[in-house]
Amino acid sequence: MMSRLLSPNFVLGIAPIALVIALWQGLVSFGFAPAVLLPPPGFVFGRLLQQLVTSTFQHEIAATLIRLFAGFAIAVVLGVSIGIAAAANPAINAVVRPIVRVLAPLPKVALYPALLLLLGFGHGSKITLVAADALFPILLSTYYGASTVEQKLIWSAMAAGSSRYEILFKVVLPAAMPSILTGCRIGLVISCIVVFLAEMITSTDGLGHALVTAARTFQAVDMFVPLITISLLGLILNGLLGAVRSYLLRGFPEA
Repeated sequence: MMSRLLSPNFVLGIAPIALVIALWQGLVSFGFAPAVLLPPPGFVFGRLLQQLVTSTFQHEIAATLIRLFAGFAIAVVLGVSIGIAAAANPAINAVVRPIVRVLAPLPKVALYPALLLLLGFGHGSKITLVAADALFPILLSTYYGASTVEQKLIWSAMAAGSSRYEILFKVVLPAAMPSILTGCRIGLVISCIVVFLAEMITSTDGLGHALVTAARTFQAVDMFVPLITISLLGLILNGLLGAVRSYLLRGFPEA
């Protein structure tokens, strides 16, 4: 365990974070930013530890995670299903391709007012926004991965008498898995950003709501706590997904 913590990759990964914290402390210490607006990192992390043991803050984290996981799960199911179907069927591809070209560049947050009118101010509108934003990177990565599967593998499976469903689940899906998981990691990062933004715009709970509430009451320390929390959650979730990726791709050379 200690050798892993001292590995070059780990040190290189921690160094930029430590540099940002040091720069943050320097800005406050040398008076470039007033402490009332930019509190020292020690105060913020201390306040974070205090908040983590309170039921109120735990409720805020839980609300954010529920929306994040629900929206991300929907995006994964739809993105992988549509991506593989479009790669396998020219007719589906002909329908999906123009839709993706039109909707993928569209900032999904622009649809949020309409989602609020349709689904209300609860979980539904936020989950839908997260799913809509995370969908396209997963869909495109899945489509690319499934489209680039070597034709020889499919021919060999057909020659062995495998059905189309067996070819799909035993050949195409495993071969496309590296690309699918890459799209999932991108979609997860987007989900963290979007759920926080949606809660900032309109919500009665969640980390985004906590930040807005603190800003309205000029509580600078409490305003930074949700930012640090969502960053740490994103780091933890990305690490967990990376571990899942390494496990699932343990037979692949690049893994």
